[in-house]
Amino acid sequence: MEIRNLTTANFDDTVKSENLVLVDFWAGWCGPCKSMGPVLEKIASERDDVSICKVNVDEQPELAQRFMVRSIPFFALFKNGEMVGQTLGAQPEKSMLSFIDQNK
Repeated sequence: MEIRNLTTANFDDTVKSENLVLVDFWAGWCGPCKSMGPVLEKIASERDDVSICKVNVDEQPELAQRFMVRSIPFFALFKNGEMVGQTLGAQPEKSMLSFIDQNK
């Protein structure tokens, strides 16, 4: 699957999916955020049971504020429009997959 960029205009409709939606709150100046790019791309290409989306906190401060994002990278997992899990910081692929699977 392709990684989608979310804005205030499409966020709510996107996370209302019956499938899991992993949202990466990030910024271009954030080194740990950049290091997560390849991990998320790999997960997106290998898993069809979770959609991967990104929110640039500099461009979408309303969304960052709404979810009280105080540090990035911040990952929120949604199902049917409800946040079912959250985790913080750069992580190896194995940890991200475990986070996803624990919150199915």
